[in-house]
Amino acid sequence: MVEAAVANLRAAQAGRVIAVTRQDPELIGVLEICGCQVVINAVADQGMGTSIAAGVLATPDAPGWLVSLGDMPSIRAATIAAVIDSLQRGAQIVVPAMGGKRGHPVGFSARYRAQLQSLQSDAGAREIVDANATFVEEINVDDVGIFADIDTPADLK
Repeated sequence: MVEAAVANLRAAQAGRVIAVTRQDPELIGVLEICGCQVVINAVADQGMGTSIAAGVLATPDAPGWLVSLGDMPSIRAATIAAVIDSLQRGAQIVVPAMGGKRGHPVGFSARYRAQLQSLQSDAGAREIVDANATFVEEINVDDVGIFADIDTPADLK
């Protein structure tokens, strides 16, 4: 699953891929084979926000971040590229949407570095998006993969 997610990032020319994970030797091995820079989040069990914070802290020189999840392997490379393109054109926060519903991945400019670094909750970066609604650029896509989150074996079906 993560191999497919990383392959889509690579196809979209996302640049350096930072994979934040708990201490899991098998997963770390797969991520390293995929060419990811692996960052271990010792407090991953406290929520997705801590993983986002760890990734941002590990990349202080980044001009922005694309928060993409390893359990969402169906996001099209074109969708990822569109989010990246919007960031590169100056958007502050970029969210893909389809049918009026927002999905992933979400892009953040460097303006949100401090806020991303301080995330601690399981809500991830949703609180930043919600608090900065006037700076959110929503891009319409035709990609159901932006919603396809695989959390259980049943989700694979």
